Amino acid sequence: MEEMKKADKTNPCATASFLSKVFFWWLNPLFSIGYKRRLEEDDMFEVLTEDRSENLGQELKRYWELEVQKATKELRKPRLSKSIIRCCWKSYSVLGLLTLVEEVIKVVQPVLLGKMIQYFENYNPNDQNALYDSLGYAAGLSICTIGLALLHHLYFYHVQRAGMKIRVAMCHMIYNKALCLSSSAMGKTTTGQIVNLLSNDVNKFDDVTIFLHYLWVGPLQAAAVVGLLWVEIGPSCLAGMVILMFLMPVQTLFGRLFSKFRSKTATLTDNRIRTMNEVVSGIRIIKMYAWEKPFAALVSEVRSKEISKIMSSSYLRGLNMASFFCASKIILFVTFTLYVLLGNTISASSVFVTVSLYTSVRLTVTLFFPNAIEKMYECRVSIRRIQEFLMLDEITKRNDALLQVEKKEASVEIQDLTCYWDKSLDAPSLQNISLSLTSNQLLAVIGPVGAGKSSLLSSILGELPDEKGVLKVKGQLTYAAQQPWVFPGTIRSNILFGKTMNPQMYERVIRACALKRDLELLPDGDQTLIGDRGATLSGGQKARVNLARAVYQDADIYLLDDPLSAVDAEVGRHLFEQCICGLLKNKPRILVTHQLQYLKAADQILVLKEGHMVAKGTYNQLQQSGLDFTSLLKKEEDEDPLQPPQEIPARVRTLSENSVLSQASSVHSVKDTDLPAEQVLAVAEESRAQGNIGVGLYLKYLRAGASIFFLIVVILINILAQVAYIMQDWWLAYWADEQGKLDKLNANSTIFQNSRNVTVSLNTDFYLGIYGGLTLATILFGFVRNLALFNVLVRSAQSLHNRMFDAILRTPVRFFDVNPIGRVLNRFSKDIGQLDSNMPWTFVDFIQVFLQIVGVIAVSVSVIPWILIPVLPLLIVFLFLRRYFLQTSRAVKRLESTTRSPVFSHLSSSLQGLWTIRAFGAEDRFQKTFDAHQNLHSEAWFLFLTTSRWFALRLDGICSIFVAVTTFGCLLLRDQLDAGSVGLALTYSVTLMGMFQWGVRQSAELENMMTSVERVVEYTELESEAPWETQKRPPPDWPSKGLVTFDGVSFSYSDDGPVVLKNMKAMFRPREKVGIVGRTGAGKSSLVSALFRLAEYQGKIYIDGVLTSEIGLHDLRQKMSIIPQDPVLFTGTMRKNLDPFNQHTDEELWNALQEVQLKPVVEELPGRLETVLAESGSNFSVGQRQLVCLARAILWKNRILIIDEATANVDPRTDELIQKTIRDKFRDCTVLTIAHRLNTIIDSDRILVLDAGKIHAYDEPYTLLQDPEGIFYKMVQQTGKQEAAALREAAKHAYDNRSRPSISNGHAETPDGSLVIFETAL
Repeated sequence: MEEMKKADKTNPCATASFLSKVFFWWLNPLFSIGYKRRLEEDDMFEVLTEDRSENLGQELKRYWELEVQKATKELRKPRLSKSIIRCCWKSYSVLGLLTLVEEVIKVVQPVLLGKMIQYFENYNPNDQNALYDSLGYAAGLSICTIGLALLHHLYFYHVQRAGMKIRVAMCHMIYNKALCLSSSAMGKTTTGQIVNLLSNDVNKFDDVTIFLHYLWVGPLQAAAVVGLLWVEIGPSCLAGMVILMFLMPVQTLFGRLFSKFRSKTATLTDNRIRTMNEVVSGIRIIKMYAWEKPFAALVSEVRSKEISKIMSSSYLRGLNMASFFCASKIILFVTFTLYVLLGNTISASSVFVTVSLYTSVRLTVTLFFPNAIEKMYECRVSIRRIQEFLMLDEITKRNDALLQVEKKEASVEIQDLTCYWDKSLDAPSLQNISLSLTSNQLLAVIGPVGAGKSSLLSSILGELPDEKGVLKVKGQLTYAAQQPWVFPGTIRSNILFGKTMNPQMYERVIRACALKRDLELLPDGDQTLIGDRGATLSGGQKARVNLARAVYQDADIYLLDDPLSAVDAEVGRHLFEQCICGLLKNKPRILVTHQLQYLKAADQILVLKEGHMVAKGTYNQLQQSGLDFTSLLKKEEDEDPLQPPQEIPARVRTLSENSVLSQASSVHSVKDTDLPAEQVLAVAEESRAQGNIGVGLYLKYLRAGASIFFLIVVILINILAQVAYIMQDWWLAYWADEQGKLDKLNANSTIFQNSRNVTVSLNTDFYLGIYGGLTLATILFGFVRNLALFNVLVRSAQSLHNRMFDAILRTPVRFFDVNPIGRVLNRFSKDIGQLDSNMPWTFVDFIQVFLQIVGVIAVSVSVIPWILIPVLPLLIVFLFLRRYFLQTSRAVKRLESTTRSPVFSHLSSSLQGLWTIRAFGAEDRFQKTFDAHQNLHSEAWFLFLTTSRWFALRLDGICSIFVAVTTFGCLLLRDQLDAGSVGLALTYSVTLMGMFQWGVRQSAELENMMTSVERVVEYTELESEAPWETQKRPPPDWPSKGLVTFDGVSFSYSDDGPVVLKNMKAMFRPREKVGIVGRTGAGKSSLVSALFRLAEYQGKIYIDGVLTSEIGLHDLRQKMSIIPQDPVLFTGTMRKNLDPFNQHTDEELWNALQEVQLKPVVEELPGRLETVLAESGSNFSVGQRQLVCLARAILWKNRILIIDEATANVDPRTDELIQKTIRDKFRDCTVLTIAHRLNTIIDSDRILVLDAGKIHAYDEPYTLLQDPEGIFYKMVQQTGKQEAAALREAAKHAYDNRSRPSISNGHAETPDGSLVIFETAL
């Protein structure tokens, strides 16, 4: 929220001279900075005044409001498109002239070219006038190319800026609207939809402005070209035009088909990413269950479907590109075949004029024109959606002017108020409520969930429109929402919320809200940045910041919506006494609460139930009226999901450690000191390879898709296609030359013999035949090479994905502890997405364009070898330019994407805190901040536009020099050239103009995309864990007893990590139930990890005498069952979740479900066992998921069961059920329980107490309780008096009932302390 603290550099564009604006010279200083170091935000130029978000937004808003007024007068719907057009038609229509001039030049160029070729056709060394004329034409041609370059880029820069302006203005209006949506309107739209309007829909304006002008220029240009062609080659030109017109709908058809495939692919991709998400988040469980194979099968199934769709859409793309590549050849072939068959003779000038004219019109007709239509439709849809949004209801503002006058006494008066959230529902949200609140009273509002407590506050705020009754509010309101809201910014800015800083007041507020200690712990105190949605704060801290914000606003009336529920009891008391009844004791306050212990302090209590007022009065009055508070609260405990259980002091959970409390929800502000610090796993930095991308990577990428032999074949086909392409034109030139020689010959010969039958004519069939053959070859090779290339590239993507997935499945768990899920998923979504869709297309396009550029230069060199001399320096300049530009361009692109995200995050955080923003009257401030974010993004976007134009202009400059050199070179060497080759060289070099810069741009794109390949390749080379199966297979019925022996085991999660288990020796006897306890970080979970070999351990672990480190991981893990801490269900059928390998019958599955009492639940599901679960089983409660895990364990009938007890509080019934099932079903198994609640393990056979990775004690519970110094004894004491007594009783009871084995401690110690394992046990 801070003001943008950045001294913006003034924009040099504003003060630049005309020439500088045309050539973009004012950007030069920026490039020299960008070449020396990375560009940062401070290097960007300030937005031009006419591009500022607030100016643009307000202007468009004015037009829109006028349009709305007009429409209401004329009784029609207002049209947003009208107001947009009114707003910018003047500036935009001027740009149409630029397009017109540009397209005129494109038509004039071929005419000049024809004149030059004619000079060579009728070449006469002595005719000086003709030479001067043609010099003039040559100059004209060169000027045309330079003019084209300048105009084209100026036009593009301006239309893109026009698009940007509309987009920015739209965003301003959308945000402005979002801030004043009424509650009924909020029901009709969602945050996601509004963000989508801002992120996708407005982007259509950027595209549409580029092409719009071609809608009228295109047809004009086509008409002009037809006219010129008619003059040149007569009616046969129509055949070519017909084909051109036919190509237009074909291309749009391709586009339609393509988007159909895209949408199909997109759903499959979503499926794959969802599955990946589950695999990555549940990887621990998957590894412990040894379920890698079914999941690999699942992913590869989805992936192969997706790849087949991608393959077809890629083939479509390939066909489309090939048709574009061959289109011009087909058109020429048809035109000239017709021309010759109609009995005309061919001449060089007519050939090349035709070729050039077709080339000039082809882009406009087949690309720009259809594009313009398509974008216009897209844009119309977007405008319609934005318009619907802008037409939603707005909230009616209460008149605040009155409040300022009557500043005598702050008060709230309500009489018989009835309100509806939603008119269509019959029941009002509030019914006949009356209350009056005067100064310094505390009104407490209580009632069960859904009683209308928050609705009461919203009606006072004016968010909930009142239907009947009187509602008078005198004074300024402030509000603390139930769901604490913080916006991205510093903690201080969240509390001040636009008020000026008053140190004494600020300090008092922070103390009262118990934030003092938290701020001391944070690295930067109250200047700590809060991430998106307050990611850096715990729930309790957010609630307290939220409260502090309300308190700091020195308002008249305070509305506090349950500020005490997100914090623990101790902090709650502090907040109540110090803040609500302390700092605010002289203000009128309305407190919604669930904590009944605070009611005594309230002046009035209002009890609500289902929108009615059940009772009103003081605490004593209500008690005398016999209203049962506790019954009200009981209801509450069962229903209220917002209330974490540890807030209710009445119910004390027995904990084996203090730490569960600290993890559960809030950071304790007071007794933080005596809690052990949690070890935080350091997150590894994401690796990024620097610098350019080596050839090796390209090879790796291509090799993934095909063998070397196949690659060589593909390369050959590519070269052949380009050769055929050039040969076709060359053959025309050769034919025209032969014809020309013949014409001269005939002209000379007819003088001697007056009989006309001697004229020699060419064998048309022979020339046409070869011409047809070459055309066919071009088409054939063109299509084959594209399909082959796409095939290779898509197969590369497939095999890279499979290798990456394999590597991920086989890498040790440690990798997932160090790398956040998002980063791993990013490789699978974003990077693989790049490889699937954009990469092949860009790659093929680049190769095609690259070969064409090489072809052009080769043709020119073959005609005039001397051209090589200027080409080399131009090449060097170009390479330098490219390197120079890419440095800056990458930085600008990065800035553009980083400055875009604050716009969205600001929008979504504003929508979440809408009520708060309105209650505090901060709309204007938020609008300003939004504009500031928009302006920052516009700065980057502006640079992005201008830098790319700067570069393209320089490139086209190089090309126009090349064209000029070729043109004048032809004239210099006029003696040894024939017309055909001149025509070929000139026509080709003119096409270089747009193509060259496009090729360079694609090469830069390609290089950027190769970073995705690099990131994927990096993950294919992860280290892998031990093999899943080894030569040494354990016997099939192993383990039959379930004896587990730890012999000197030391364990750490990584080679350089701390040792978490130190030289541990212990034995768990067959059929023994062992509880494992210890404080946080004592090594309880590490014991399980060592047993499952999630990382390799030192020492020996035997199970029934088999050394676990010698067998394969799957053999080991499948033989032990585990009920994990956080129960994980996977998307898929219920059957798949219980039995992914299909090893069990239906009957067995139903029996297992029956035993964990889930049978009725599953029977009610629509498809019973075949029901597909929602994502990660979210349609089951945590307790039910725990039971499913238990059912899995029952099915597998393994001899060893490990229970990592759930910290998530399963309700007591489920807990009891789990304990009972374990005692019954697993009587014959060795059960190890990692306990958090002591009552579950107090009756175990023995208890293993761990401390800092060593065994502290290992004995029967009753025996351990005799030692007052022991850790276990202290843990029992910590549970509280009653609980401790109950635990002791249980331990004694179990001790008395147990038949003892003869050995006291499972292993006998010999006098020197070494370990003897009894042979009998083995």
